[in-house]
Order: sequence, then C-alpha cells, then structure tokens
Amino acid sequence: MPTTIKVTANDISLYHVAAKQLGNAAQWWRIARLNDMDDPDLSAFTTPVSLILPATDASQDSGVPGVTA
Repeated sequence: MPTTIKVTANDISLYHVAAKQLGNAAQWWRIARLNDMDDPDLSAFTTPVSLILPATDASQDSGVPGVTA
C-alpha cells in the first residue's frame, strides 16, 4: 500500500518533502511524477493536499533520470 501524506504551502517545495520523506531532495521528481505534478513549488496549496510517496529506492540517489553530471 502506498504511503500518503498531506502537504501545504508550509512544506515549501517537493525538494523539502523529498529530503524529509525519501532522504534525498534530488528525488522530488519521483513524487511529482507519481502525483501528476511538474512544478516542485507548493506555495499555491492553501489547503492540505494529499500526495502519494514512492517507495524509497537507493538506486535513485543521483537525481533526475537520464541526467549526468
């Protein structure tokens, strides 16, 4: 069963949510993709919004897929 959390503008961004929930801010895109979002900014959320979190995946520690340093 997927984990669901509530977020508001106080959570600032998906970067912050990913850092707290997944242990890596660079994985914000995984939360966005799972929730049909394309912007990490949460400032427009005036009421709590439910987000589904992906499972922690240590193989995703390098950030956005297909992008290398």
